[in-house]
Parts: sequence; structure tokens; C-alpha cells
Amino acid sequence: MLKQVIDLHEILDTPSASGEAVKAYLVACGAAPESIRIKRVSSDKGASDFMHITVAGHSGKQAGKQAPTLGVIGRLGGIGARPDITGFVSDGDGALAALAAAAKLIGMATQGDRLAGDVIITTHICPDAPTREHHPVPFMDSPISFEDTWEHEIDKAMDAIVSIDTTKGNRVINLRGVSMSPTVKQGYILRTSEDLMDVMSRVTGRLPHVFALTQQDITPYGNGLHHLNSILQPAVATSAPVVGVALAAETAVAGCATGASHEVDIEQAARFAVEVAKDFTAGICQFYDAEEFERIIALYGEHTHFQSGGARQ
Repeated sequence: MLKQVIDLHEILDTPSASGEAVKAYLVACGAAPESIRIKRVSSDKGASDFMHITVAGHSGKQAGKQAPTLGVIGRLGGIGARPDITGFVSDGDGALAALAAAAKLIGMATQGDRLAGDVIITTHICPDAPTREHHPVPFMDSPISFEDTWEHEIDKAMDAIVSIDTTKGNRVINLRGVSMSPTVKQGYILRTSEDLMDVMSRVTGRLPHVFALTQQDITPYGNGLHHLNSILQPAVATSAPVVGVALAAETAVAGCATGASHEVDIEQAARFAVEVAKDFTAGICQFYDAEEFERIIALYGEHTHFQSGGARQ
């Protein structure tokens, strides 16, 4: 999938990057224009093009059938921080990986390799996002509030979500490549999915790498708690199980750094998303044990309050 990554990197690494430019590329890959929606959202900090891409399966909800739907979210603040910083920033890798996965799935479907269920890919395109201070390195900010982001990232049709995000601005993941999180659902950090670890191993050719999460990481931004980054923020706004796929580095790299994108790593994250889509929509890959989750709820109750801003704001 390096071709898709390289093609899209060229489209995104420019001040004129936009949702329409990406849509034109995906249509050239075989997407029906009506399967791609673009919504421009603005604030006093700027604007971004939110993208919603649907790749229909032969037995999915789009076809009036019951195969499960996978959501793939490219998480980021922005793909660029112009005019202060020139070029594609590290923070944009999540969007690039998600869009590369979309391009591959569209190409597969066009050639006759349709998956069982639908895949919905969402991300946003902003070449001039602001930055903000964060320890140990600066983070990219976003011109859009998280409430607006959740509204456009999350689709109720998503039965499970892979959230891809650059996660290099920390000292928790000391790995160059891709790492995955345990499953997060409705305020609970659940055991890591054995099925997803199997997919990660076959994609990378290595033992699966799982990164640590804290309870703070799965609460909403803006509550004053420290977050690893925003990789698990989609879990705040959905009841579906969410797994984070981190594009990581051995050293702390700022989200606003340029020249820090590793195409091979991005390709692995995108290929992981595609392979999960194959298995999950076919019903042979699970994000969590449903019976065990019911047992947890019976024993310890709902934890959905961790999806809110908290009782003592």
C-alpha cells in the first residue's frame, strides 16, 4: 500500500490541501462521488474539511443486510501548521493512514474484492492548524472543538472503531513503528483483543506491541487531566468498542515537526486497518468478549460517566 500512501502524501503536503483534492483522488481510484461527503467546519481558530467515506460491502448495511460495519478514524489536529511551519507535520500521519486505507479498499471493491460489511472512514484536512504547548514536546492543536470533531468523526453505523493517530509526543511508547491499545468501551479499559493482536503480528511480522493506557486517557479532553494524546477520544462519543493504533517513535517527536513521517510505518497502520476490516466485517475478528463485558457490568456497574466531563466541573 505504499503507492496509496505516497500518492496521498503528495496531495496533502501542500498549502492548498483540501477535502475536494482528496475526493478527486479517491474518485479516480474508483469511488462513487456520492460515497464521499465533505463538510467544512470553521471557528475563530481556522477551518477544516471533514471527510466521510463509505466503502460498501456485499452483505453490509448499505446493501440492506447485517454484516458488521467497521469505522476507521484518522485522528489529528491538522496536517500542517502554516504559516509558522512549512510542510506536512507528524500529526498528519493518522489522516494519511486512514485515507490510504480508504484508497486501498476502494480499489479492491472496484476490482471485485468487496468485503462482507461496510467500512466507514472519517478524518479531516487542515493544512494550517494552530499548535499548543505540551510536555515533553508541543502538540498540534485543532481549529475545531472536540464536540464538533466527535459529531463528524463518529457514525452511529460503526459497530467497532480503529482510531489511528500519531503518538510520538510522549515517553510511554518507545517503539519506532505501530502499536495498538487495549479495547476501550463505555468507560472501561478492557483486555487487549487476541484477534487484533493476531492481525497486528501478521501485518508487521513481529510480536504485537500494546501500549499502556490510563483512566485519564479515555476521558474527554478539556477536563484538566493529562492525556497521552487524543487517540482514544472517539471512545468518549460512542458505545462501540474502540482500539487505538499509534504511529510511534523511540524518541519524543513534536506533533508539529516536519520531516518526521515514516511512509513504511504509515503503510503498516493503513494495512492493519484494511486487514481488520476484512476480518471484522466477515465476523472472524472481535474487539472484545461480549459475555465478559456483560459480566463486568453486572459486577461493577456502568462506567459511562468517564465518557462525560465529570460531575465536578
